[in-house]
Amino acid sequence: MQGLLFGTAGARGPYPARINPKLIYDIALTASGVVAKNSGSAVVGHDPRTTSPLLSLSAAAGFMAGGLDVIMIGEAPLPVVAYEVKRSRSSLGAAISASHNPPTDNGIKLFKAGGFELYRSEEEAIERSIGSCSEVEWSRVGSYILEPSALEAYINDAALRVDPSEWRRGDPPRLVVDCANGAASIVTPKLLRKAGLGNVVTVNCNLDGMFPGRLPEPRPDVLQSLTPVLDATNAEAMMAHDGDADRLALVVRGLGFIKQDLIIALLAERALRDRKGTVIVSVDVGYEVEEVVEKNGGRLVRAPLGRLHEYLSSNPDALMAAEPWKYIEPRWGPWPDGIYQALVVTDEVMVRGQKFGEVFTKMPSYPSMRLSFIVPGPDERGRLFKGMLADLEGVVRPAKVVSRLDIDGLRLQADDGSWVLLRQSGTEYKVRVYGQALAPARLIELLKAVKDLASKVASSVNAKILGLEEAYDLASR
Repeated sequence: MQGLLFGTAGARGPYPARINPKLIYDIALTASGVVAKNSGSAVVGHDPRTTSPLLSLSAAAGFMAGGLDVIMIGEAPLPVVAYEVKRSRSSLGAAISASHNPPTDNGIKLFKAGGFELYRSEEEAIERSIGSCSEVEWSRVGSYILEPSALEAYINDAALRVDPSEWRRGDPPRLVVDCANGAASIVTPKLLRKAGLGNVVTVNCNLDGMFPGRLPEPRPDVLQSLTPVLDATNAEAMMAHDGDADRLALVVRGLGFIKQDLIIALLAERALRDRKGTVIVSVDVGYEVEEVVEKNGGRLVRAPLGRLHEYLSSNPDALMAAEPWKYIEPRWGPWPDGIYQALVVTDEVMVRGQKFGEVFTKMPSYPSMRLSFIVPGPDERGRLFKGMLADLEGVVRPAKVVSRLDIDGLRLQADDGSWVLLRQSGTEYKVRVYGQALAPARLIELLKAVKDLASKVASSVNAKILGLEEAYDLASR
């Protein structure tokens, strides 16, 4: 296989031009040998996209041809696939989904023993070996079973992770749960109710691979049209997933879309309340989390996006790992879990005896921005990224750069407290820019400088910008 197959979150792309039954079969067959050494079992689950049942059967065939016994769990969100890998003590697992990509796309994300996502070195080994791995002989072909209890097992186990006797709030909050018509539709509402948090109103919770309710990416602009539902239902908050539910977004009545760094800060504060240890976060996480971790006696470690799980092994004292939208609690499992995150955030509100709005208005907040420049393809993405990288220091001027972090793109820290990060998306044709400042006026300067730089570079390197996804928050407290 020539070129990069896996991005920051598995392999995904348009069907059938990039993702198709033959490729999925080849990936599963190759992983069976490279990762599982042609021994053990493999879990296969899929989202409701129209091409997912076909691709899940392709994955099952590849695993069986590689000598693994297949456990088919049917329609299931990504966290349940990872959970079932751990529960069944399987060697591998495959979640067939393109996450927050449009319905025309599909993909595969692989898990190894224990529910860990593959390390980059293992993905590279699969990329090198595709096309050279053979099927096992006839006597070693794997078996195939259906496992209908995976969803209920996940729900029952997760519900036991909260203790209602610790709740200082008597009445559970009224919540709107929006699963984007993805596979979490049959899990998240049931879990919250099972845990005693049953005041739930569901929106876009019928399984539909065309995603008719909204785009499956829970960005602020996507969720904006749904905010009137909070008033109409008298709900405190809306919890929204992406297509495979490894992500969670939160909209709070009266506050709007809650910045992801605030959610991570809340989870870090919770993790450090009873124990001290390491909090692993991605390179784009901001000051809010730094402040909370330092205040509560923790240690902050930064990781590339999509590689949090690799840093868990080198930081055995890690209490949690998070990047925007995604949360890992090692004591639950090493996979990103938006469903479990919904449970934990709601439990924390109950433990504090407050409403969602009260909890988040007490968290520190600094002006921040997230921009995504959309381009036609990978070549344009690379040219735009390299061109902007060459003059990234100009974005923070007249401030001076005092430190650089290049584990995932380039993050520059300036002497006035502002920072900016430039990186390429590992899953889409986008160049992303993140930044923060200590004052709103300074953030506006950074915002303008980034747009000007992107426009200038795009013209000079022939990388047409098709669109801009823009989100910024000027709140400071």
